[in-house]
Amino acid sequence: MEPAVLGGKLASSLVAPLVKKLFATGGPGAGLVDRPVRLTHLVSFRGEQRTLGEKEVRGLAGRLVADSLDSPGEAPFPRDEETAVADALAARLLALGDLDMDDVQAVRLGHAELARQLRCGAPAATTTGLSPDARYFLDSATEWACLHILEFFTRRSTFVARTLVAQTRGQAELIAKVDELITRVPRPDARDTDFERRYLRYVAEQHNRITIYGIDLRDSPDRWPLEVAYLSLEATAEEDRTSLPGEHAEPERTVRLPAEDALLTHDRVLLRGDAGSGKTTLVQWLAVTTSRDGDRIPYVLPLRTLVRADTLPAPAAFLTAVGCPLTPPEGWAERVLGAGRGLVLVDGLDEIPAADRHRARDWLLALARAFPGNRWLLTSRPTAVRPDWLAAEGFRELSLTPMRRADVTTFVRRWHAAARAPEYEADLLDALRTKRDLARLATNPLMCGLICALHRERRGYLPTGRKELYEAALTMLLARRDRERGMAAVELSEEAQLELLQRLAYALVLSGRTEMEAGTAEGIVERALPSVASAAGQGDAATVLRALVLRSGLLRQPAEGVLDFVHRTFQDYLGARYAVEEGHLDVLAGHAGDTQWEDVIRMAVAHARPGERATLLRALLAEDTPRLTLLALACLEHATALDPAVRSEVEARAGALIPPASTEDAKALAEAGPLVLELLPGPAGLTDAQAHGVTVTASLLAEHEQDGALAVLRRFREHADLDVRRQLVGTWERFDARDYAVEVLDHLDRSGLYLTCHTREQRAAVSRMRSWSDLEFNGPHSAADILGCTAEPGAVEQLRIMNNSALDRLDELSAFTTLRSLVMIFCSRPLDLAVIPKTIEKLMVARCTELTGLRDMDSLRTLYLTAQQLPGTRLTDFLPQAAPLDALLLGPGTTGTTGLRGLSTWSTLRLLDMEVTASLDATDWAEIARLPRLASLTLTGLLGNEPFFSQPVALPNVGNVQLQAAPGAHTDLDRLASLFPHANVSLEET
Repeated sequence: MEPAVLGGKLASSLVAPLVKKLFATGGPGAGLVDRPVRLTHLVSFRGEQRTLGEKEVRGLAGRLVADSLDSPGEAPFPRDEETAVADALAARLLALGDLDMDDVQAVRLGHAELARQLRCGAPAATTTGLSPDARYFLDSATEWACLHILEFFTRRSTFVARTLVAQTRGQAELIAKVDELITRVPRPDARDTDFERRYLRYVAEQHNRITIYGIDLRDSPDRWPLEVAYLSLEATAEEDRTSLPGEHAEPERTVRLPAEDALLTHDRVLLRGDAGSGKTTLVQWLAVTTSRDGDRIPYVLPLRTLVRADTLPAPAAFLTAVGCPLTPPEGWAERVLGAGRGLVLVDGLDEIPAADRHRARDWLLALARAFPGNRWLLTSRPTAVRPDWLAAEGFRELSLTPMRRADVTTFVRRWHAAARAPEYEADLLDALRTKRDLARLATNPLMCGLICALHRERRGYLPTGRKELYEAALTMLLARRDRERGMAAVELSEEAQLELLQRLAYALVLSGRTEMEAGTAEGIVERALPSVASAAGQGDAATVLRALVLRSGLLRQPAEGVLDFVHRTFQDYLGARYAVEEGHLDVLAGHAGDTQWEDVIRMAVAHARPGERATLLRALLAEDTPRLTLLALACLEHATALDPAVRSEVEARAGALIPPASTEDAKALAEAGPLVLELLPGPAGLTDAQAHGVTVTASLLAEHEQDGALAVLRRFREHADLDVRRQLVGTWERFDARDYAVEVLDHLDRSGLYLTCHTREQRAAVSRMRSWSDLEFNGPHSAADILGCTAEPGAVEQLRIMNNSALDRLDELSAFTTLRSLVMIFCSRPLDLAVIPKTIEKLMVARCTELTGLRDMDSLRTLYLTAQQLPGTRLTDFLPQAAPLDALLLGPGTTGTTGLRGLSTWSTLRLLDMEVTASLDATDWAEIARLPRLASLTLTGLLGNEPFFSQPVALPNVGNVQLQAAPGAHTDLDRLASLFPHANVSLEET
């Protein structure tokens, strides 16, 4: 019964006098003397001058209950519970005398919250045994009484005055806090806010449309909405896994994530990707989505535009440098970056000359150091700069992966929907599934778009091979008609356009740039016109150049007075074509060491005649370097006709690099392309290191040739070497989950291995395999998901849960009855550890939002905590006191409030690994000294030679002390060793 309904049964004429009797009469005034009067001094049944006793309160409660039962209509509860309900209501009314608040605070609470506090304040026994109807009536009656109590408060003579006083005090306190907040965190002024609104709208509009290659033919629009064209691709990174004490150190493993999430966990990212892989489209997507979210301010900075100036721009010149027409308030960009609100997207490191890249690096790093807290993304082709080029500055390196089959299917469907050509979709999808050469070409959005456009343009016919595909694409694009109205037509044949375009492309290739001034381009066209008869009669160089921009579909004008090709791929293809035609084989060979020329040389081999191919390939081999030998090997794919002796020599020289002897050699070998798969040997006759190198190479090539890579890896599934088996497990992500599980994973010797699941498909595959004792689940998997994919939960001994935003309960893990080790890293929901199996002996926790129940884990022998602030003031406030801990690791960020107080509780400790912080004092070191069995002590995070305590420490039982210095710290081992006179001290510098 709601309070409003109950009001029909309890007349205000009865309730109001009761409420009035419950409270003593107060005098006028605002209650400023001494302190505000609490409710305990207002009730009439407390204190020395009582006007109402407990008996009278019970009598009035009884009247309320009796009148409710006697009122017309159905009784709210059985009549035999009348006395019990009356006693319970009286108990709640008497609880008013125990509330520590005044009438102003009570009114601020509201009647519902006041009623809740009365329910909590009354003895629980008063409602024991009541029926549900009686309980419901009791709660409703309490709320109805509280409505009248608050009404009575508002009518007291002191209430209005005291309310005004309370409001004045509250406002003064609020104003003071706001003033303090403004002082600490300066807010942008109104002009900044207004400008940001306009700027974000501009960025969202400016970058929300892209070209889908091949759609912009004939009467179709030039540009399409980003939402239609954008395809979420994956990025990968090679990362180490943190091992528990005593475990074998794991090699690098491939970590996958959506490319647009690259900046969610790392503020600084270097994103590598091949030509056409979608780097620039990703930059646009991040700019548009960030502009719409409004949480950060994006700056899109294409390096090819910026390097035209003598100096790269400071923040104040960001917008001017990229041609943004908006003028920001003075100092706005610095205020944005100073507050850590910026998203700086620097695109195209590979599109500027090598000499300018170090200048760009210094510029970017200077900005990142001057304005910490912002997010920074730099894009580049894979080989433009060496690996770890920015790793020392905290940049995480990611690589855009080639499109998978599912990605290609999605792209084809979106393309045909946008092009309004659904009749060609099914045939093309069938061709991509059945024609291996065609599928190998469809590895990035650029090539997929060209394939879709050619398939539609040629009504279902498609060429094979990369050169043939480019030739067909050029024919298609050069056949576009002028869409501008009112302009005089300039008739340029396809061959004339190619002749002029390839000269422009070659000039760009030679300069190492992707943009040129319009004046420079006019000069090139002017020198070429006398030899291009069909173009010479169409006008001067400026007219012909303008026609190329408008009609070719290959040349564009990204800014006033600047020209470039729509994609670097076409520049390299046409530049190679011209170099071969002009007989510049020596120029090509001379630039073979420049990674920017790799695609140019490959396409030159495709364009060249057999004799020219042989000359060029011999020149590559003459350099006698692994990279150029592999480049020669990669060129064989494009050499349709070639002297057999030259082909044999290339394959023999490359054979010296196969099998790869190390991981680095394997990665270099994979750069030669899928042809390498046919040359990979084994496993017979290979050393363990060579076998591991072969599996690394095949794993990397799976991105380009999944079937061929799977055929190689399948041969190693019975291999005994641990590193080989770990490589086979770690590359699961690159293949179809079920196929790889059946062909490889289910045949592996499980010892020393753990299997990682990222996706639903992988979980399904796990459920069909033989049991794994060691499993890792990376991503948002619930406990039911984890349990559901393990056919034999009793076989699971070690479990890792990483980067999990879905896990909210652990009780289902109790089905893992033999679980000995549990790792939890980046779990974002509160979790109770008390419900997990008591068999767990090892626990590792890092960066989990909120954990409870650790004190109940009495079976632990090894505990590793890092980046996990311990609550309380002593270790015993959070850690399990009864656990027979043998090893304890307290990593960075754990002991800020507890120190080592209480550490000596765990007298069983033999190994202690802890971070040295300035807050540790003599008391903390004394806790260590009291550990009778401690044999090994590791101290991490040393900042230099400053001693972390003043006197040597007596640790008679500790035989080994290992010191780990912080990165960049310079330490004196002898000086630090003197602090531990009874131990063997070693130093590890990271």
